[in-house]
Amino acid sequence: MPGSLHIVIVGGGIGGLTAALALRARGLDATVFEQAEVLREIGAGVSIHPNAARLLKRIGLDDRLRKIGSPISGITLRTSQGNAITTPAGPATPAFGDQGYNVHRADFLNLLFAALPKGTVALGHRCIQLGEDGDRVHLSFANGASADADVVIGADGIRSVVQRGIGLHSRPTSEGIMAYRGLIPAERLAWADDLKDPALWLGSGRSFLLYPVAGGRLINMVAFVPTDTESEESWSAPGDLKALALEYAGWDKPVRDTINSLDETFRWGIYDRAPLPYWSTSRITLMGDAAHPMVPHVGQGAGQSIEDAITLAVLLEGCTAVDVAGRLKLYEALRLARTSQVQALARAAGKLYRSEHENPSEKAARLREWMAQGKWVYEHDAEKAARDALSNSGH
Repeated sequence: MPGSLHIVIVGGGIGGLTAALALRARGLDATVFEQAEVLREIGAGVSIHPNAARLLKRIGLDDRLRKIGSPISGITLRTSQGNAITTPAGPATPAFGDQGYNVHRADFLNLLFAALPKGTVALGHRCIQLGEDGDRVHLSFANGASADADVVIGADGIRSVVQRGIGLHSRPTSEGIMAYRGLIPAERLAWADDLKDPALWLGSGRSFLLYPVAGGRLINMVAFVPTDTESEESWSAPGDLKALALEYAGWDKPVRDTINSLDETFRWGIYDRAPLPYWSTSRITLMGDAAHPMVPHVGQGAGQSIEDAITLAVLLEGCTAVDVAGRLKLYEALRLARTSQVQALARAAGKLYRSEHENPSEKAARLREWMAQGKWVYEHDAEKAARDALSNSGH
């Protein structure tokens, strides 16, 4: 693509691959460097809520997303003993303008990877250093390779090398919560065919989430329990099935049945970071977990990365080398404010889910209030916000 900016994205996860797709859709030259030798993800589900789904639709992924996704029309809430908690329609419904989906993370990554032209993603490239030199950024990789770029986007996760490269050192903040994750073949659970939407059991200090992925063939489980020990941020640390069962002894039968149906489980420490003071230098910026890791209680980890990706693509389209620094600062101003609010909302949601209110009507009242307050997350149009900001800035 002669004459266009050469953009390097460090990290080939959901955010990095979406950024490459969105940038290329606008005629920009984007290459992804990913440290893994092969693109693979530990089995887990991920939610693509309407705020993200509408953006994916605009870059031509609607049909593919529909093929791999399980549509979300609401959420079923119960106490630990199985009593229904009645609330309005869940915040991930088509009432918010677009259909949301739950997907298997590996299926979604494969979808994004397959949509990119061959050669866009360079595997086996772990970035170890980067630095700006005038109007260029130089990157070095552990395999001895190097690259130069006009713009670098750090999509390299919660332990971001790019973040450190621009002088930031953020520390993890634990919720005092650990998650057990697992995938169960649907045929093992007699009631799985009836599980169309996410089901969430709420108890004192704990919550238990189930939803279908892989077109309903698998049920994704995330069980949140208290911990006073440091847990791995990795999704792949092995968990103890007996310890998991003890955490939910006496809970509703479907919860216990699910745990008994697992072949294995993985432990995941739940952390976020305080909002960073800045994300960008003149030529380098951050996105996704490198910029704003968040706890998972509003299902926005992937969604906010996708919003970042589309925002960057809108702001960098038609951009000259002279304009880059200003556009990256505009991106930072737009996205840092929004993601900081979503981080705070996710923390508050986790506390509410695990609060001591065992009375269903009392819990329902608080959840209704929270859902009304949280609508703005799902109604947001990041592409429109970026276009408006660009127009208002005089560009």
